Amino acid sequence: MFPQRLDAPQAYDIAQAMMDGVNRHYQRFRAATQAAKSYFEQADWVAQQRAQRERMAFYDQRVQECVQHLTQTFAADTQPMAVWQQVKLHYIGLMVGHLQPELAETFFNSVTTKILHRTHFHNDFIFVRPVVSTEYLDVPGAPAFRAFYPGSLDALVPTLHSVMGHFALHAKFENLGRDVTLLAARIRQRLQGLTLRANLQIQVLSSLFFRNKGAYVVGKIITGYTEIALAIPILHTSDGRGLVLHAVLFDEEDLHGLFSFARAYFMVDMAVPSAYVEFLHHLMPRKPRGEIYSALGLAKQGKTMFYRDLLHHLRHSTDKFRIAPGIQGLVMLVFDLPSFPYVFKLIKDQFPAPKETTRQEVQAKYRLVKLHDRVGRMADTMEYSQVALPLERFAPELLQALQTQAGKHVEISDRDGDGQLEVIIDHLYIERRLLPLNMFLKECMDAGLEHAAPRAALERAVLEYGNAIKDLVAANIFPGDMLWKNFGVTRGGKVVFYDYDEIEYLSDCNFRAVPQPRNEQEEMSSEIWWRVGPKDVFPETMEPFLLAHPAVRDVFMRYHADLLTPDFWKAHQARIAQGHVHDVFPYERSRRLLPDVVH
Repeated sequence: MFPQRLDAPQAYDIAQAMMDGVNRHYQRFRAATQAAKSYFEQADWVAQQRAQRERMAFYDQRVQECVQHLTQTFAADTQPMAVWQQVKLHYIGLMVGHLQPELAETFFNSVTTKILHRTHFHNDFIFVRPVVSTEYLDVPGAPAFRAFYPGSLDALVPTLHSVMGHFALHAKFENLGRDVTLLAARIRQRLQGLTLRANLQIQVLSSLFFRNKGAYVVGKIITGYTEIALAIPILHTSDGRGLVLHAVLFDEEDLHGLFSFARAYFMVDMAVPSAYVEFLHHLMPRKPRGEIYSALGLAKQGKTMFYRDLLHHLRHSTDKFRIAPGIQGLVMLVFDLPSFPYVFKLIKDQFPAPKETTRQEVQAKYRLVKLHDRVGRMADTMEYSQVALPLERFAPELLQALQTQAGKHVEISDRDGDGQLEVIIDHLYIERRLLPLNMFLKECMDAGLEHAAPRAALERAVLEYGNAIKDLVAANIFPGDMLWKNFGVTRGGKVVFYDYDEIEYLSDCNFRAVPQPRNEQEEMSSEIWWRVGPKDVFPETMEPFLLAHPAVRDVFMRYHADLLTPDFWKAHQARIAQGHVHDVFPYERSRRLLPDVVH
C-alpha cells in the first residue's frame, strides 16, 4: 500500500538524485551515438567498434555511481520501507514531461534492487508495471521522423536527393546522382501494380542508424493504405572514392534481417527513444518492442520489457517449464516453456570430462559475445540475476535436473512471504528459441530425401551452416565446438550459433594438419599419438563428427570442403593480422544497387 502522506524529507532528495543519475546516463549515451556519425564520415572503424563496446558499460557504471552516492549521502540502505514508497511517488512526479520515462523507470529499478532486499521487488517499491505513457512523446521542432512528398513517381529522384540531404553527412558521395537514379528505379519497380494516391510519401526516421562500417536510412513508403518498409545502406567505397548507396531493402522480412537478434546493436541518436521504437514496431509488428530497444543499444530497457512480457505470459498460460528438446550439453542446463519463444540457460555446478573450463570462464565467453560483432550468426543473450519463477510451473523432471545439476545456484523459497513458492535462479541466460540444426536435418531426412522439398531444405541448411562459420571467421571468431547441435535455424532459414562455452578469437588459435605417422604403431593407433597444445586445432578431424550422413557430406564437400583444411583458417588469420575488417552484409546480394564497389 502507498503512503497517505509524503512526509519524509529525504525521500524527495533520493528521488532527485536517481533522476540526476538517469539523465547523466542518457547524456553519455547520446554523446556516444552522436560521435558515431563522425566516425562513419572519417571511416574510422577502429574508433567506431571501440565506441560500441564502451557504450555497453555506460549503464552499469552510472547505476553503480548512483548506488554509492545514495548510500553515502542518504544512508539509503538503512531507510525504512515507508520512505522508499515515498521515493517512488516523488520519482513519478519527476517523470512528468520527461522524454525518456521508460528508461527512467528501468534505472530506478536497477538502483533500487541493488539497495533493497529482494523481498521488496514488487510494485510498491519498483516499477514492475510502467506508470508513464510514452505515446506521442516528441520534441517540439525536432520530430522523430520526417515526411517527404514526391507527388508522383517522376519526382522520385529530387525527393530522394532531399532525403539524403536531410542527414547532412560531412563526407562526399562518389556519385550520388547515379545512386539516387538506381534507387528510384528500384522503388518504381516495388510500387509497380499499386495505385498511387494523393498521400504518396516517404517517411524516414530523423537520425541515421550506424553499425560497423555502414549507415542506414530507415523509414517507409506510403501510398493509400499501403505501407512498405524501407532501408537504404550507405557505405564507403573500398578504394576511398566516397560514399555510395549500396542497396535498398523493402518489406518486413528485409528489416528483420537488418535488425536481427544475431547482429550488433546500432548507434542511433534519439531524443525520444520510444518514438523510434514505435515507428520500427509498426514496420516489424512481429518483433517484440524489447528486442527493438536492444537493437538500438538500450539493452537494459530491452531486458525490462522482456521480463514484463514473461510475467504477462505466465499470468495468461498454464503450460510448464521443461527440459528443452535436443541434446543436452555438458556445461549448460537448458529449459523452455513450450508456449513462449525463448530458452533459459544456466551454468551447471560441475562439468564432466572432456570439458576443462570453469564457471568464470564460461561467463567470460558470454561477455565476449555480447561485446563482439555478432555478424548475424551469434544469438544475442540476455543475462539476469535472481530470477524468480513460480514453482508450480516447473515439470518434475526439470525441477529434479535443476536441483541435481545446478543446485548450488538454485533455491526454492517463499520470497514474498505470501505462501507462493518460487524457484530462484541466481544467474540465468535467455535467448531466442531456435530449432537445433541437428533436429532440422533429421526432420529433412525423416521426410525422405528422395523428395525434392526436404532434399532442398537439407542442402540450404548445410550451405547456411558453412556460411555461418565463415561469417564468424570473418569476425575473428572460432566457434570451437562445431557440432550441428550447437547451431540453430531461425524462422527465416538462417543458421545461427548459440553455444559459446568453447569460442575463441580466431587469431589466438593454432591451426595444424594432422602429422603423418612415423611408424606402423602410430598408424594403427586408435588414440591421438601426437602432441596437442591447448590452442591447437586440427580441422580435418572434424570430418567424422560432421559428415557421417552421405547426403550431408555431399553438400558440405561441394560448398565448404575448405573448412577442413588448415590453409583456410590460416589465410583468415593473416587477413586479420593485417588489420583488414571484413564486410558481412545484413542483406542478400540481390538487394544491392552497386554490387562491386565495396568488399
